[in-house]
Amino acid sequence: MTKAEEERFRVFVAERMDRWRRTAYLLSRDWHLADDLVSVAVGRMYRHWRRVRAADNPDAYAQRVLTRAWLDETVRPWRRERATAELPERAVHEPHGFLDRDGLNTLLGTLGPRQRAVVVLRYYLDHSVEETAEILGISVGTVKSQSARGLETLRRQAVPMGGMS
Repeated sequence: MTKAEEERFRVFVAERMDRWRRTAYLLSRDWHLADDLVSVAVGRMYRHWRRVRAADNPDAYAQRVLTRAWLDETVRPWRRERATAELPERAVHEPHGFLDRDGLNTLLGTLGPRQRAVVVLRYYLDHSVEETAEILGISVGTVKSQSARGLETLRRQAVPMGGMS
């Protein structure tokens, strides 16, 4: 890679780093893992910079790399267990049923990895159904069904947690 190409890559990454990190956190619900995922994604994009740069939508390509890095991580056996010294506290909620960040984090944790990926891509990152399908490498119908099921799960869980009256 030439110095000019490396500089283009650095600028590309620098402009998107905060968004990738927030997205990785929403997917993984762990800041340390989010940083690891972003590092893995940046490394993969660096190795394949020509493909990223040549893509019709480099941002969607980068999002696909990041999301797939997270999905790969979810199947690792050591990620299934969570050791804690204390029992978790219940989430604290705002009045009128609005959840705080911990509450949202807890709700996202009730979704499986693929549903969480679909919900985050569609409703946090505002990708279309087609873009989400392309990023995840699944059909449009699967995105629609996973969105519907994920939102239904979130609604069922939010009502008891938010104490809507």
